[in-house]
Amino acid sequence: MTTPDEPVDPFRALVAVMDRLRSPGGCPWDAEQTHASLVPYLLEEVHELAEAVDEGDRAGLREELGDVLLQVVFHARIAAEDAADPFDVDDVARDLVAKLVHRHPHVFAGADTPAERLHAQWDAIKKAEKHRDSALDGVPGALPALARAQKVAARAGRAGLDVPAALAAATGGAGFGDRLLALALEAHDEGVDAEGELRRATARLEQVLRSLEG
Repeated sequence: MTTPDEPVDPFRALVAVMDRLRSPGGCPWDAEQTHASLVPYLLEEVHELAEAVDEGDRAGLREELGDVLLQVVFHARIAAEDAADPFDVDDVARDLVAKLVHRHPHVFAGADTPAERLHAQWDAIKKAEKHRDSALDGVPGALPALARAQKVAARAGRAGLDVPAALAAATGGAGFGDRLLALALEAHDEGVDAEGELRRATARLEQVLRSLEG
């Protein structure tokens, strides 16, 4: 039951719970976590969310979205404790709102941008915001390999670079990596999420193997 001193807004209630967990008298495990120590949990929760989407699991989707949200609130609470450069979850939300508005001038500033140019416009705005020298800057090195290959290809293509020519120059075509890369780029050209397709195909294989065990 909600008491008068508890926040009514569900998000504020979540923030209040996280504050309690990190405060003296709260949870010892939560209190000792750092940004670095939480990274494995963040990655795990994101993958569990992707699995719920793949399986069409609505209840799982709702739960896993909550677990990912917890990671955001947890990191923001840790950041608020930094004496040199503190920020909290409101600062995170405020920055996100400003970024979304700035990167959607066709929605918030009345700019007339054709739909087929929206991705390129997004990339150009990000490049200017972050003072990037290359269209490929900012593609996370920790992305799964297939997903990163497609992300690099997408960025390069929108920047007007000749991806097939670059592929021919970069690979000999005979190695496993070369063939995997070529297959990932082929999937990209056809609008197929190679990472998702492989994940779902592996899940089907796992299901068959488990039935053989039985």
